[in-house]
Amino acid sequence: SGSKQTSSQHSDHKKITQIFYFILIQIAGGAFQSTGWPSVVAVMANWFGLGNRGLIMGVWNAHTSVGNILGSVIAGALLPDWAMSFIVPGLIIAGLGILTALFLPSDPAEVGVTPPEHHDSSSGEEGPLLVNRDDDDLRRKHSSVSSSSDVILTSINSQGSKAVGIVRALRIPGVAEYSLSLFFAKLVAYTFLYWLPYYISNTLKIDGQHVSKDEAAYYSTFFDIGGIVGSIAIGYLSDVMKVRGISCVLMTVLSIPAMLFYNWYGGGSKALAIGLSMVAGFFVNGPYSLITTAVSADLGTHKSIAGSERAKATVAAIIDGTGSIGAAIGPLLTGWIMDEYTWREVFYMLFAASALSGVFLLRIVKRDIQNLTKSCRRREK
Repeated sequence: SGSKQTSSQHSDHKKITQIFYFILIQIAGGAFQSTGWPSVVAVMANWFGLGNRGLIMGVWNAHTSVGNILGSVIAGALLPDWAMSFIVPGLIIAGLGILTALFLPSDPAEVGVTPPEHHDSSSGEEGPLLVNRDDDDLRRKHSSVSSSSDVILTSINSQGSKAVGIVRALRIPGVAEYSLSLFFAKLVAYTFLYWLPYYISNTLKIDGQHVSKDEAAYYSTFFDIGGIVGSIAIGYLSDVMKVRGISCVLMTVLSIPAMLFYNWYGGGSKALAIGLSMVAGFFVNGPYSLITTAVSADLGTHKSIAGSERAKATVAAIIDGTGSIGAAIGPLLTGWIMDEYTWREVFYMLFAASALSGVFLLRIVKRDIQNLTKSCRRREK
């Protein structure tokens, strides 16, 4: 009896229940984690040019949804030990961070590869995605010595270029619009991320019955699976259409009926619960994925800041940082709505947020349509 009491007291001493500690730790964790995304987007932009950037970024960005799934599985497997469910994922990401720092070249010039083209050529033809130095020598009929000099000069110029300030980055056409659009897109996406398991277990009746929390976690993963497909699809679509804005607005508009049908019929059967969840994830995560990856890379290499090769991370930080504010507000707002109203009002909020996400891109869509019209006229000539 005395041993059990001692053990219980020892366990209680390890627990910190003050809310301020939780808030401080969450803020610190968010601050450190937020440094990752701008950096990796900048590296990807360095390596991959305008050619098929949307598709490549879409495939690459699937790691976020895969991470959501694996994180849930790993944390769930370690329960009820909540401490280990935080410690183990932390150790995994720390190990991967060390490997990345040791072996990932952040710029093609570091390994003797000519950087890709980031802008459309004057002829309107699309350049290669990534140019190898040897292929570039043959194409330009330069000697190996000349090619090596070009690579060295490119590396020096890239390292010597000044970083772009926040004010100048905000003046890049499209940065403000996409930032505000992502605010609402991430609001919707992260509301699903945090609240979907709760919604499934407490509200959504599958085959007329409530499901357990474990089953709810299982069904919620299909939203992320749909998001993986949506990320790849919108990236490919934006490459084919040559317009990112229209692609985002198209999927944003379609996300509203997708969420509506999930709310109405998601509990009809297991097949409907899985299928409609994937469809909702497809349309909700697609625009969010494109804006945080290919769009950020495009704007970070915009012709208006030519010569400022270190703008990529700044632009990505502004866009994703604005979106992260929405990601924080969405789940918080959902909790308040649930205290006062029902899930019906929560979905109304999500519909409105998706609509606003598209509205902020209307000027981009107008410009995309004008560019498409000009391109069609040039082809006719």
